[in-house]
Amino acid sequence: MSVFLLKRNARSIVAIILAAVCILAASGSAQTLKTLVNFTGTNGSQPYSPPVQGTDGNLYGVTPEGGANGHGTFYRMTPAGTLTTIFSFCQQSNCTDGAGPQGGIILGTDGNFYGTTQYGGTGTAFCGEGCGTVFKITPKGVLTTLHSFCTLSTCTDGYSPIAVLVQGSDGNFYGTVPNGGGSFLQGTVFKITPQGVLTTLYAFCIQSSCSDGETPLAGLVQASNGAFYGTTAHGGAIGWGEIFSITATGAFSVVHSFDSTDGANPSTTLIQDSNGLLYGTTQGGGTSTACFGSSCGTVFDMTTGGTLTSLLSFDDTNGAFPEYAAMVQGTDGDLYGTTGAGGAHEDAGTIYKMTTGGSLTTIYNFCSVGACSDGAGVNAIMQATSGVFYGTTAGGGTSSEGTLWSLTAGQRAFVSPLPATGKVGARVLILGNGFTGATAVSFNGTPATFTVASATLITTTVPTGATTGKISVTKSSGAVTSKAAFVVK
Repeated sequence: MSVFLLKRNARSIVAIILAAVCILAASGSAQTLKTLVNFTGTNGSQPYSPPVQGTDGNLYGVTPEGGANGHGTFYRMTPAGTLTTIFSFCQQSNCTDGAGPQGGIILGTDGNFYGTTQYGGTGTAFCGEGCGTVFKITPKGVLTTLHSFCTLSTCTDGYSPIAVLVQGSDGNFYGTVPNGGGSFLQGTVFKITPQGVLTTLYAFCIQSSCSDGETPLAGLVQASNGAFYGTTAHGGAIGWGEIFSITATGAFSVVHSFDSTDGANPSTTLIQDSNGLLYGTTQGGGTSTACFGSSCGTVFDMTTGGTLTSLLSFDDTNGAFPEYAAMVQGTDGDLYGTTGAGGAHEDAGTIYKMTTGGSLTTIYNFCSVGACSDGAGVNAIMQATSGVFYGTTAGGGTSSEGTLWSLTAGQRAFVSPLPATGKVGARVLILGNGFTGATAVSFNGTPATFTVASATLITTTVPTGATTGKISVTKSSGAVTSKAAFVVK
């Protein structure tokens, strides 16, 4: 959400503690939103990213502000909403351990979490507060800085990362930086090993008029074809941003340039659905002019070859400006997402669900509770293996510092493999719930040997004869499957 909206909401919010459980109906089924955590500054402030599920079944996340040192936190939250601050950034002199982790974290295949900070680190050229870091942090809060950006005077590795990382099928991490890199300082795509060896794969704006893009604000997704896909908020053939693909070795191509009518200035990470299509949003563009006379953003799908279809233009009443949050595909096959503004109350944002064909239903309007104590400026959404959705708002709540919420929408439970692809014999973690007493694990019907490590974690290996398909775990209550197919290489 914009600074203007945050300030406006902050002025209107008073510290009144209200029951923030709201029941609403959508598409004939009950949807229940519950505010679980009110950030206060001390325990974090203004989260822009969703939590992620750890191997212990708890949810972990970061806030870019607040905490003991005012520069962000790493937290753990139980599914019921008990929050514990595990680490406060900027513990070291000059914040060499990083500050401002805006982009969020991911769970690595080693059970640790990986992310970036926008500031801090040991590199200070072009940015006096430190140019940001890549970090690893254990569930207990032991942080290791893997890389400090802009440690060279020319900032060829870029600076101030704000996007989430992705772990590739090769075990390395991939990400984007919106500033620095190359001769024109318009951002980079990078690869970094788990040990911290960073390689810049591509520096933007090396083509005339930045037709290859500039300013990548979103992270990458690795598609089923092995290539990574991302966006730039500006540049491209027309100047409204683009979608690009890049391989692990740096082979780069622009696959779509936005022209404003089909979207503009994309800033959210793409997702790939179970049928292989890529889905994403743009924070501007589209056919509506309901947002102060301007367009309100779009939702689109695209083939991996670059054929883009505009599915929806936001019109303010159904939300506006989906700036930060990637969508997620629910276990019902529909897409769930958020907008940072628009909706029915105070321009505070929405949660929506959309069919893959583009039919949208608003399932929650924020600021539905007095003084916006249910949150405002929704930024992120994820689905835990219980089937429950979780997300954050950067504003609202009883202290005007943002919230963590859950949304129960009647979704089935599922299991989540980590990684989502592998060769026969490769080690795989399976996240889920109620695994105690599990009797079978199979990869697309092929039985696998396994160990129940805990009620929320199974360890296994890809069995001989396995083929690409869903993973199934048989429990006392019945079989539970993964949302998407596990890809056997």
